[in-house]
Amino acid sequence: MASITPVAFNDALSERYLAYALSTIMSRSLPDVRDGLKPVHRRLLYAMYELKLNPGSSFKKCARVVGDVMGKFHPHGDGAIYDALVRLAQDFSVRYPLIDGQGNFGNIDGDNAAAMRYTEARLTDIATLLFQGIDDDTVDFIPTYDSEGLEPAVFPAIFPNLLANGSSGIAVGMATNIPPHNLHELCQGIIALLDKPDLSDEALMTFVPGPDFPTGGLLVEGAESIQKSYMTGKGSFRLRARYGREEAKGGGYRLIITEIPYQVQKAKLLEKIADLMHQKKLPLLGNMLDESAEDMRIVLEPKSRNVDPEHLMESLYKQTDLDTRIPLNMNVLSLDRRPEVLSLKQILTQFISHRLDTLRRSTQNRLKHIGERLHLLDGLLIAYLNLDEVIRIIREMDEPKQELMKAFALSDIQAEAILNMRLRSLRKLQEIEIRTEHGKLLREQEELTALLGSEDKQKKFIKKECAGLSKLYGPETALGKRRTTLSEVPKDIDLTLLEPVEIEPITVVCSAKGWMRTLKGHVNPDDIKYKEGDEARFVLPTQSHLKVLIFTKTGRAYTLSPDKLSGGRGQGDALRLLVDMAPGDDIVYVGIVPLEAIDFILMNNKGRGFRVSSDNLFAQTKQGKQIMNCSDAESVVYCAPVTYGHVVLIGNHRKMLILAMNDIPHFARGQGVTLQKYKDGEISDVMQMNVGDGLAYRRGLKNVVEKNLSPWQGKRGSTGKLAPLGFPRSNKFE
Repeated sequence: MASITPVAFNDALSERYLAYALSTIMSRSLPDVRDGLKPVHRRLLYAMYELKLNPGSSFKKCARVVGDVMGKFHPHGDGAIYDALVRLAQDFSVRYPLIDGQGNFGNIDGDNAAAMRYTEARLTDIATLLFQGIDDDTVDFIPTYDSEGLEPAVFPAIFPNLLANGSSGIAVGMATNIPPHNLHELCQGIIALLDKPDLSDEALMTFVPGPDFPTGGLLVEGAESIQKSYMTGKGSFRLRARYGREEAKGGGYRLIITEIPYQVQKAKLLEKIADLMHQKKLPLLGNMLDESAEDMRIVLEPKSRNVDPEHLMESLYKQTDLDTRIPLNMNVLSLDRRPEVLSLKQILTQFISHRLDTLRRSTQNRLKHIGERLHLLDGLLIAYLNLDEVIRIIREMDEPKQELMKAFALSDIQAEAILNMRLRSLRKLQEIEIRTEHGKLLREQEELTALLGSEDKQKKFIKKECAGLSKLYGPETALGKRRTTLSEVPKDIDLTLLEPVEIEPITVVCSAKGWMRTLKGHVNPDDIKYKEGDEARFVLPTQSHLKVLIFTKTGRAYTLSPDKLSGGRGQGDALRLLVDMAPGDDIVYVGIVPLEAIDFILMNNKGRGFRVSSDNLFAQTKQGKQIMNCSDAESVVYCAPVTYGHVVLIGNHRKMLILAMNDIPHFARGQGVTLQKYKDGEISDVMQMNVGDGLAYRRGLKNVVEKNLSPWQGKRGSTGKLAPLGFPRSNKFE
């Protein structure tokens, strides 16, 4: 009976989980920087290579391919293997398909491929470039899972498939997401790096300006952002659908979407647009038609011919996947087989290293075969020079092989070749052919030896190879033509003012417990009823077309449209369901987003503050915008539009300070500057005023106006002076 060794549960669990994590990272999810493939893809392609499914051959059932892969190389589910095969054949999923599929391989609508027993496949022309030289000892072969055969550890890959076709995957604790690129541009980048290895990332971007997606679209990301993403290996790219305008009868028009962003399913996109139309969230869109056949054609009809096409598309961009962000995370298995996030330059540099290595190995292998052939030809030439003696030895000697080796100093291989010669090979013409071949091999041997001994020649060879690929898949070819257009970063269009909302007077109500609603007309606050235990906090008479601004104590600004709020007799909606407020956050201000930009003043409890334009307070998402940065001990206590020329502050130390509004700096966002200093204290109240009008406050039962305010006027950052005698003990101005 086997002995049982006790092991701590934590140790056993961590050891097994680590083994699982490493297996997932190394053998499933992350691609190899050399050939850009994961094991399942590499095994698929190699199984098809063994089945001789070359581009010119006939197709074979995918079930046969999947069976070979599962039985020989990849002991996993057939569904996962077939899904990987299907993706490599979809021209809307990979930029340069590696598998040529026949049958139903799915579509951009999101429909699945037919079962593997119905579909057929073979390799594409570009896939054969991954195998080029695989039989010339260019790469190592490793035992398969059952040790009954061998499989390549990596493909020779004469083009950077990792970047050309991209890759995505989720491992344990890490992920990868590499978008596809244009092969012509990558080849130009490789040539530039071979010429100048210290080429800067910025210079490299002149050759590889950005991704090139199989479904086209418009790349509307700034050059600086793209450069930063490529330098760090992490970032994202903003991609938009491509559309054109088609004139209609009566002076109208229709917009035709011809390309949608990468990995967006058309059927789900159309479903989303239809749903938004049903919810009346696309007021500028009148109708939508899908007239797609082999080419994409989504027709958008505006509500009226007066609708601006840019505004219509902008409303769709903001609410649908016609505008998406493609993540970039170039996490790959590097040359030393470690997971590593690489920059664009590092990936191309490591691919060049791999290509140089395979070139040297193939050259060495060819030199070995040339040496063996020359050795054999040398023996045959000796036989031709001494033909009579060779014939005599063969006819008369009992051991002709040994006698030949002894008489002419031949090796065993040479003697065996002479003995295996046919009589008709003794003709003069055959001797001439052997001498010609011998001369060619000597010249080739000399060239290959020179190539092996010179890194410059090796680089020149790869440059020539890349130039050939660049021409084969250049911009003028159907497959090589760039599909994604690099466009300018779009201007942010404020659609809130363009939506046709019926203008009528309303009252926006926000209760003390954060319930918001709208009431028709301008309602008397005393007539508004609330839930039991709740009461009024903000009652805002406004118009239905104006947006509501909400500012919270954590320094975030949110924007709500009144038509999105509940109306009628109900108690409304909880504000936390309408916007993503953090737990513990609370409202400081509720007001109207002004149609024209005005200044707001912000202040926190520690006396820091600044002015900000109302344009910066407008937020288009539920997450809002962080305007004033607050530490754990800070919170916003005051937010209001600037209406007077001065502001007066009083702290809990009863010192008062009056500042000119122009002395308060203007920021777009930030922590602000110190307006009034406190020693272990904080602000009690804030009020805007004009110094010339004096400071009004209540002293006991009397209303008092302090006219001489010069003692309290000062510069920002000072502590101020004690409040006037008789100022309320509450430290409040009103």
